[in-house]
Amino acid sequence: MFDHALQLSQSAMVTAGIVLMPLLAVSLIVGLLVGIFQATTQIQEMTLSFLPKLAALGIILYIGGPWFLRILVGLMQRDLSTFWQVGNLP
Repeated sequence: MFDHALQLSQSAMVTAGIVLMPLLAVSLIVGLLVGIFQATTQIQEMTLSFLPKLAALGIILYIGGPWFLRILVGLMQRDLSTFWQVGNLP
């Protein structure tokens, strides 16, 4: 029972990592590019670093949303189909 609960939580963590990795990578790359632009032009505006990241994440969510949803639905189908094993005592 405990092993199955650990397996369920491990698959949830791996799925969360798979779904969040593209979003984090895009946010990191856009933040780095905006930081380089700010350092070169000496513009120190706070919204300049926030708005491009927000726009890039919106675009990535729009493009990759169906893929993210398929991965999350697959996780829920796998986990909910075997979830009853966690509650059963040996």
